[in-house]
Amino acid sequence: MNRTAADFLTRCFAPGEAIALLLRRENPASATQRVVALALAPRYLAWLAHENASGSNVYVAANPLRPCSRKRTKESIASVRHLYIDIDMDGDARLAALRMSDAVPNPNAILSTSSGKYLVLWRVDGFDFAHQEQTLKLLAIAFGGDPACTDCNRVLRVPGYLNRKYDPAHRIIVEYPCDSVWTPADFRLDIAAVDTVLFSGSVPSRKQPGKNSNSESDWAWVSRELAHGKDAVKLTRELASRRSDKPNPLYYAQRTVDVASARLWLIEGIRIDDVITMLESRRRFEIPTALCSVRAREIAMTAQRMFDRKKFA
Repeated sequence: MNRTAADFLTRCFAPGEAIALLLRRENPASATQRVVALALAPRYLAWLAHENASGSNVYVAANPLRPCSRKRTKESIASVRHLYIDIDMDGDARLAALRMSDAVPNPNAILSTSSGKYLVLWRVDGFDFAHQEQTLKLLAIAFGGDPACTDCNRVLRVPGYLNRKYDPAHRIIVEYPCDSVWTPADFRLDIAAVDTVLFSGSVPSRKQPGKNSNSESDWAWVSRELAHGKDAVKLTRELASRRSDKPNPLYYAQRTVDVASARLWLIEGIRIDDVITMLESRRRFEIPTALCSVRAREIAMTAQRMFDRKKFA
């Protein structure tokens, strides 16, 4: 029996809960899914071990399913059990930044899915599906996670098995930093991370037709001031004082000014690596070193996407 996998599933799910197990092969591409209520039975663990040894990757749905479910659709999810972030770039630095941050609680599980790539899980209670997906988006933005890993019916790799995506295969290991169950109040992620940056329409707008939101007005004002040579540090302080209504005015102001600066630099033809360096230099005395580096890269990539959308619109 794979005790690592059994321990992980026991920690994540209650006895008798319906869960979705997914087997996915890389070559030839194929997928097999089963919804089971006895995932810890020896025959299921033996089946998973056999399939993994013969080339399948092993996944489990992040949340339990409704009884008698046959598919892993959003409608079949019974409740929100976990929040998660899939960190597949600059993994060690981004994980270090997450561990240092006071915006999120201590993770319940950290999986090393391959070299420098991590899956972080929090066991939660009190989240509805809309709040879960909103928080997943904020986690991905704040810590540089995979933006696709933000749906409630997501599947996660199971530790103890081999990640067959690589040759040689990488055994997935796990650590359990804590056993607490967290609530929405434990996640202090500023909605400005979405509200300010994603003006493309991917986040539903609550403003009245024909009227700019306060954040859009801030963005236009900051962009105009920067284009006219306004000092970024002074502009940050001024914006923070204007927006005392925000949960974290300084964070909001720093991010708005830095994304606008990065976009302006890219328009001027500055290389993205230099943009990252300039962002790091600007905030190096305000933000811890590991977080500053990760943050600068994420902001530069966000600005690049905004620049590309405008260029090809």
